[in-house]
Amino acid sequence: MTTNLAAEMQAWVKGLLPELMGIEFTDVTPDKVVARLPVRKDLCTVGDNLHGGAIMAFADTLGAVVAILNMPQGARTTTIESKTNFIGGAPMGTTVTGESVAVHKGRTTVVCQTTIRSEEGKLVALVTQTQLVISAQRRP
Repeated sequence: MTTNLAAEMQAWVKGLLPELMGIEFTDVTPDKVVARLPVRKDLCTVGDNLHGGAIMAFADTLGAVVAILNMPQGARTTTIESKTNFIGGAPMGTTVTGESVAVHKGRTTVVCQTTIRSEEGKLVALVTQTQLVISAQRRP
């Protein structure tokens, strides 16, 4: 991968859910992935706060990137468990920031912890997820 992993990840998700949501990668390394998400009306609840499903999709995206950057070349990943604690709201018109770090980098799993914070730095959600590492298939 190139030295500008944030730009590379941004290009990689083009046309996929992360781009549709408006996720912007700002700092990407194998140890930490940081991104921003504008809280738009179409990502909100009836009460104009960021929807829990959008929060989970945001966190899942960041954790998946951490897993991808810590897997052997050719391997794939999928989320096998995700636990979200919703702490506070994020009103429409603001931007949240997510930061995901690997707390376990194993041969078969990567466990990530992602914090989602408001513009004021208040905790919106805390997400722990487990990513399964699927080995590259060898063909005879």
